[in-house]
Amino acid sequence: MGLLDSVIGAVAGNLQNQSAEGGGLGGLLGTLAQNPQLLQALTGLLGNDGGHGGLSGLIEKFQQAGLGEVANSWVGTGANQAISGDQLGQVLGQDTLSQLASSLGVDRDAAAGQLSGLLPGLIDKLTPQGQLPQGGLGNAGDLMGMLGGLLGKS
Repeated sequence: MGLLDSVIGAVAGNLQNQSAEGGGLGGLLGTLAQNPQLLQALTGLLGNDGGHGGLSGLIEKFQQAGLGEVANSWVGTGANQAISGDQLGQVLGQDTLSQLASSLGVDRDAAAGQLSGLLPGLIDKLTPQGQLPQGGLGNAGDLMGMLGGLLGKS
């Protein structure tokens, strides 16, 4: 399975889980389609050229915040642990979360909620073997193209 398939599967799978929990798959896909800034925020967090050092740098931030076990559950092959928006704020820092919220055009709580809902499933699918990919996930532009492809197929 290629990386694009993994990304699409991650987002679609997570959205389906949210749909089963009452979140509404169509509504979330609509949110992504109407908010390319959310795609940009995700790629900024996970891309090798982002301010967090790519996926491995982001996982390290989770470890530094005492939430390494949560992030490791997403990378591992077992069940994914949930993360709250407040916990994500601890990991990213309030300044980073405020910048993300500003770019998304929402308040910090809404930004943290959106990202905390998508990151576990996305990272899980990007690490199907239970390990971080050697060399990371590529730059933000590559990831943006991959995630944008999902919207073209929905």
